[in-house]
Amino acid sequence: MRFCVDYSKKGTAVCRKCRQKIEKGVLRIAKLVPNTFSDSGGDMKQWHHIHCVFEMMRHPKAIKLQNLQELDGIDQINENDKQLLKDHISKLQKGSRIMSKLTIAKKASKASEDNDESEEPCDDKLEIFEKICDHVANEASYNGKTKIFAQFFEKGSKNNGFKGDLYIWIKLLLPAAENRVYNLQNKQLIKIFSLIFGANQESMLDALNESGDVSQVIVSYFDKCKTMKPCTESILTLHQVDSFLQELSTLTKEDEQTSHLKKIVSKCTADDLKIIIRLIKRDLRINCGPKHVLNALHEDAYEAFQNSRDLKAILSELNNSSGSKNVIKTQLMTPIIPMLAEPCRSVDQAFSKCVNGIYAEIKYDGERVQIHKNGDDFEYYSRSLKPVQKHKVEYLYKYISEAIPTGKSLILDGEIVLFDKKNNKPLPFGTLGIHKKQSFKDATVCLFLFDCLYFNGTNLMNEVFTKRRAVLENNVKPVSGHIMLSKSEFVKTRKHLKILMESAIQNRLEGLVLKDAKSIYEPGKRHWLKMKRDYLESGSMADSADLVVIGAYYGTGNKGGKMSIFLMGCYDTNSKKWLTVCKVGNGHDDDTIDRLQHELKDIMNPIRRDPDLVPDWAKINRSLVPDFIVTDPKKSPVWEITGAEFSKANAHTANGISIRFPRVTKIRDDKTWKEATNLAELIILFNKSTEGWSLNEELDEVDEERQQNSSLCSLIRQVLPRNDKRKRDSSSNSENENLSPSKRIS
Repeated sequence: MRFCVDYSKKGTAVCRKCRQKIEKGVLRIAKLVPNTFSDSGGDMKQWHHIHCVFEMMRHPKAIKLQNLQELDGIDQINENDKQLLKDHISKLQKGSRIMSKLTIAKKASKASEDNDESEEPCDDKLEIFEKICDHVANEASYNGKTKIFAQFFEKGSKNNGFKGDLYIWIKLLLPAAENRVYNLQNKQLIKIFSLIFGANQESMLDALNESGDVSQVIVSYFDKCKTMKPCTESILTLHQVDSFLQELSTLTKEDEQTSHLKKIVSKCTADDLKIIIRLIKRDLRINCGPKHVLNALHEDAYEAFQNSRDLKAILSELNNSSGSKNVIKTQLMTPIIPMLAEPCRSVDQAFSKCVNGIYAEIKYDGERVQIHKNGDDFEYYSRSLKPVQKHKVEYLYKYISEAIPTGKSLILDGEIVLFDKKNNKPLPFGTLGIHKKQSFKDATVCLFLFDCLYFNGTNLMNEVFTKRRAVLENNVKPVSGHIMLSKSEFVKTRKHLKILMESAIQNRLEGLVLKDAKSIYEPGKRHWLKMKRDYLESGSMADSADLVVIGAYYGTGNKGGKMSIFLMGCYDTNSKKWLTVCKVGNGHDDDTIDRLQHELKDIMNPIRRDPDLVPDWAKINRSLVPDFIVTDPKKSPVWEITGAEFSKANAHTANGISIRFPRVTKIRDDKTWKEATNLAELIILFNKSTEGWSLNEELDEVDEERQQNSSLCSLIRQVLPRNDKRKRDSSSNSENENLSPSKRIS
């Protein structure tokens, strides 16, 4: 093993151990290893921070530096840094070692720093990884899947003890936990591999539509390829695959991606390529998640993972401690799985769940964001723990520092919305998109904060809600239209909660979030409650319409090759055209989907999403052209489609009216296209979707006075223009009153 040393030139290289960038001008050391992905051979430099590389060398099997002369480039290093390196080597030679202390993790875990030994551990072969994945995929029981992992991590592939790198195994078994972005969707992969194999791209796309599994399609064409045959024996290791994926994540140009993929293909068996494609897609198709993998290591490993997504830190703590979840510390700049809310279907349910008192907050119709601040450094993570797109948060930096001047290190939970400063109201979901945002000249990106997980070195997740809320209120100075506190109000009675909910509904808000006064912050747990209109009264308060099936799309995953997503529409009696309202993929069980394949087969024509093949009777936006179109919409089935609310979506042609979160609630065999909802009726339903909501008759004047005095109700009223309700009131008299009977919360 050879090493070299220099000063970081650009600040873009990533340390192989801690995965953090090595800042420009910082002293660094690289291991020189053979470049297995270069046809011309040569060495590849694996850069490390100084403290990281010497920490790695303290492990018993690691190759160690004996003196400065073993470092290429040492002559270019200044004397102070040479002395620093001498001190590290001296300490290393005194025999400092890190010893394992845990049971399974102790037996299983070999530090990832041993990766570069000349001989790969026998259990770190890609072929073994593929066999374990196949075994797990064929096991139906989730407990059985965990047992397979546990036995392998204890006994290894030869039943003589696991001989591999536990970190690299867990990392690749949980590809969705990595923040790598490959910028390769199914169609891009098909295009690239059609070039590599010299295959017909359209033919591959057709096969993808029928199969739904892009990895299987690519492998089938790999088997048929005449210019590049699959290897007969698997030679790749997990570390080689991980290095390949890391470099792939840095490539954004199609020609670079094609060249890089072509190199790995030349070293792959068919099964190797299939698993690599699935790693790129971040889905191994083994039907298990982090809980089933991590529970194989320790009963607390999954909960530790929810607190910190840093797999290396988790395994290190498990390896050097009692293995308790409590030793896994919250880390700045490492996302925490957000706490979630379960549907609340009645006022009584809310009070039975929140036994210590209820705090109600407005449920903002924006995008969940987790903010990490460490000094002047900021990171923003989405609900799925991916970095938030820059254009959505780029203006928040200065306002957060202004709003929280005492906050040096923070982890905050909130919602970003586009806020209309002119009318003092949040704008609807979806307006944060870079193009839509530009059309709202008087709007700014606003962050509504509703929780604090970490403040100036103190982890607050185990503190009760009221204390976490107090930290927010005592330290946040709102900046109007930019950084604001979500209004939180203590709910005194059931009638009080009804008032708040009805006020939210009448003002077109999504609903309320309810929190127990003494609840702690539990990552990934659905221990908050969300009260929305479509959850109440067994869903009878939701918006719905009877729509006609006018098209269908192939599904993906286990629904690949089947019509499982459907384009729903309505008839316009004026233009005599069929217009689109929504796409729906929820509501049918697997048996119904299978039955529909036969029932719809004779009334559907395949058009392969070709806009030129859309018939004249349909008006469909190019982006929504389906894989199949019905031959005659007047003979097509009618389904009742229910959703959270009617919404505006310019992509749909029914006056831009759509249904948010649609699902099929009933197949209306009793109705034909004539009885289905037409465009005129749909417009009335849309306009009246918030009409007819009134307080329960049992509420007396005291309750009405409480509504007037409620700070949360006051805030709810502020989010609409003052004349908005008057407009709705004046228009309601001219509309069909029988379409939307009065509904009440009980």
